[in-house]
This record gives sequence, structure tokens and C-alpha cells, in this order.
Amino acid sequence: MHPILFKIGPVPIYSFGLMMAVGFIAASLILSRELVRKGYHKDLGSTITLLAIVFGLAGSKILFLAENLDDFLRHPAMAVSPGGLTWYGGFFLAIVAIVVYTRRQKVPFLAVADAASPAMLLGYGIARIGCHLSGDGDYGLPTDLPWGAQYSGGTYPPSLAFREFPELVQKYGVNGIVPDTIRVHPTPVYEMLAGLLLFAIVWRLRTKLTVNGQMFALYLMLSGAARFLVEFIRLNPRLFLGLSEAQLIAVILIACGAAGFVVLGRMHRAGLSR
Repeated sequence: MHPILFKIGPVPIYSFGLMMAVGFIAASLILSRELVRKGYHKDLGSTITLLAIVFGLAGSKILFLAENLDDFLRHPAMAVSPGGLTWYGGFFLAIVAIVVYTRRQKVPFLAVADAASPAMLLGYGIARIGCHLSGDGDYGLPTDLPWGAQYSGGTYPPSLAFREFPELVQKYGVNGIVPDTIRVHPTPVYEMLAGLLLFAIVWRLRTKLTVNGQMFALYLMLSGAARFLVEFIRLNPRLFLGLSEAQLIAVILIACGAAGFVVLGRMHRAGLSR
């Protein structure tokens, strides 16, 4: 793993931060291109990207701290640490901020959401490369598959990540500790590949789905399904019916996406959509 890729003088360049920045830049370029294609000003994309960065990072940190409230109360400095981000928290808070902004600008939110859908898939896939390089604990369960990865040099190695799962420590541990050299599913790589594949699919469909909101609905279904599946082999606590928090949220997003796709299509055929 390479949490620090290189240094510029005394300043370290962290792999997670760099890939997140690359992901935002790539997403911003795609978003701006799609908004221009839809007839909106190119500067709209830059503003929405800025809102996504600010509120996305804030929401990701807030949800992470809420999920780890006991640790946060013991170590308040977690609030300003560079790590510790939960994707769905950032997604929801950024959506709220963009809804407010588009209403003030009298721009249809669903048209913007459609333009942002391929951008989000691409940006997410690129950012996950940073998770893999930094070894920040987003990896999966132990595996004997030939591409199993070792995260001993990561910022959150297995000896720390597995300690919250006593049943796994009992199964894979040595003297009560899971060795850092254990090979696990490189789930960030799986998510990166899924993000790029789904981006390619959505990119080809972007000119065929002409009803405002249907592209975003498709994004919710595809991204939700990808996250739901990868969570089965990802190292996360199970909350309900053997499902993780991310899987429960993914189920809701898939259902909302499916319902939205159907309803928007019916409204369009009835002449009720704009």
C-alpha cells in the first residue's frame, strides 16, 4: 500500500486525497460537458461541483462521526482528521445543497441530476483507487483468491480493522489478533471497476433517456445494486437481517430509483412532466 505517494519538499501527497481530487476533477468535466449539451451555461457545472465537494465532504464526515460516536466523544480530534468518511452521508447532504441551489437558480434539479449521474459514477470509481492505495479499511473479508490483497502498509491495517469483529478474530486471528499480512478481497478495486463499467453503460444511454430524472433514477438503481452486492464481502457490521447499513440504504435507493423511473415515464407519456 502507498498512503503517501510522494513528497513535494516536506509536503506529503496522500494517495487518498490525490485520487479524490482527480475524481472530482473528472466528474466536474463530465458534468459541465453534459450540462452544456442540455443547453445550460458551462459555469453551472463548476458551481455544482464546488457544492458537492464542500457538502459532500461535510456530510461524509458527519455520518462517520455519528456511526463512531463513542470514539468521537473520546477523541474529538477525529472531526478534523483527514480520514473517516462515509460515502452516503456526503451523497445525501450534497443532494440537499444542490436541490436548494437549483431552485434558487430556477434550474430543473432532475435535469442537473441526470447530467451528474455519469459524472458521479466516474468520480466514485476513481476515488476508490485512493481507498485501495491508502488501505483505509474499506477492504473486504479474507480470501484465498489469487488477486487477494495485503493491506499491512495501509492507514488502517487488518489488525485494527478486524478487532471490531470477534467472530472473525476467532477464525483468522493469531493470539487474538488478525495478522496484517492476511490477504483479503480488494473491495475498493471491485468498486472502482464497477464504477467505470456503470459509467460506460450510462454514458451510452445518456442520449436515449430523454425524460428528465430517468437517468438519475437509473443511476440510483445501478449504483445501489453495485454497493449492495459488494457489501456481502466487505468488512462492515451487520445491522438487520444480516445486512450492513450501506446495504439497507442501497435497497432504499434501488426502490426509489425503480419507482422514479416508472413514475417519470408515465408522467411523460401523460404529458405531465416538464
